Amino acid sequence: MKPITYPQVFRPRRRAWLPLTIAPLLVSVGCSKQEAEKEPVVTVQTTAAQRGTISQTISAEAVIYPLEQATISPKITAPITEFKVQRGSRVRKGQLLAILENKDLAGQAEATKGSFEQADASYKTSVDAAIPQQMQKAQLDAEAARAAYEAQLRVYNSRKELFDQGALPQRDLDSAAVALAQARGANEVAQKLLADLQRLGKEQAIKSAQGSRLSAEGTMLSAEAQLSYSMIRSPIDGVVTDRPPYAGDLATANQPILTVMNLSRLIAKSHIPQSEAATLKVGDASQLKVPGLDEPVNGKVTLVSPALDPGSTTIEVWVEAAKPSPALKPGMTVQLAMTAKTVKDAIVVPANAVFKNPEGQADYVVLAGADQKAHWQPVELGVRNADSVQVVKGLNAGAPVITAGGYALPDNTKIKIESPEEQAKGDEKADKAGDSSKSGAKDKDDKD
Repeated sequence: MKPITYPQVFRPRRRAWLPLTIAPLLVSVGCSKQEAEKEPVVTVQTTAAQRGTISQTISAEAVIYPLEQATISPKITAPITEFKVQRGSRVRKGQLLAILENKDLAGQAEATKGSFEQADASYKTSVDAAIPQQMQKAQLDAEAARAAYEAQLRVYNSRKELFDQGALPQRDLDSAAVALAQARGANEVAQKLLADLQRLGKEQAIKSAQGSRLSAEGTMLSAEAQLSYSMIRSPIDGVVTDRPPYAGDLATANQPILTVMNLSRLIAKSHIPQSEAATLKVGDASQLKVPGLDEPVNGKVTLVSPALDPGSTTIEVWVEAAKPSPALKPGMTVQLAMTAKTVKDAIVVPANAVFKNPEGQADYVVLAGADQKAHWQPVELGVRNADSVQVVKGLNAGAPVITAGGYALPDNTKIKIESPEEQAKGDEKADKAGDSSKSGAKDKDDKD
């Protein structure tokens, strides 16, 4: 009988265990390979492109200003005698606000008024009495000179006849000739004086008297103007918003002592890029969002500057509040929302559904295809606002546009559409999990 060796007994058993050991390893490797080759799925949310009305809104920061404001400065330097108003006083146009020391100016005004009245009386006397008397006297002198000349001419003619007959000596004829020459010269002078007075004298005399009157009147008006400068009056209706000096202080010429603002009309001034300003026009509806107010203040665009600001290369735009709210204060900063353009029956998608291609040169949206894959769709855009965008070309109404999960999503990626309710539930669970972790961490800290 041959003895049994160990190799013969255990060799078959080792062969039987070998396949059983390798089999689980092969199954594990195969599963890992299948999982690696499995296509990833991205969860997204969609909304249908809709037809509706969309308005282009231009937002900008602005500062509130009164439409009318007057910084009042005196034209003369004098002590302030009295203030008639306080800061916050409501005033009317032309109302007396302050009085400066003016006794010397009042005296000068009275003196010049007397000089003017004297010149005025002289003017009236010259026009109504002196000039007519001069004309009458010159006319009488001219008639007398003519009569004397004619009489002397007759005497000379008579004596010449007698001289020709030999009845009169030469001496008498010569004497008559001299008298005739004198009468002729006097007559010519008188007639010329009358003619000159009729042609120019009356007009020049009136001008001279009128010039004296005007000069006196100008001096009087200048003195009255200087006196009026001591009476500080409001040039507009409004409210006194600033009054730095006090009664007794010296008011310096051209240095402000009062500020009056018309708070019934307030405007918001803003500087916006020229590309956006090109779409705005006077009359466009606007809203002013005031810090601390729940509801915005309605307004409209009242000015779009025709020139570019060279310093900032922007366009200045004014928006006037329709009914100024008491919360609006000059100098306050507000946010403007100006409606530049409105398009009806437009295809509209959410603004967060539009992306730029990798080159940054074209816009596209991501559609949820029927094959459960995401597909890039190039589009051309129109009017934009903070929430929505108009699609001019490339999209039809009703197309399922991915609104959540589409950012940087590659084309033809496998997707799973999640409803907003599911998303809300997931967010709620995440919030609860976060709260639990915070509570656990707090308990741990308390124990420590």
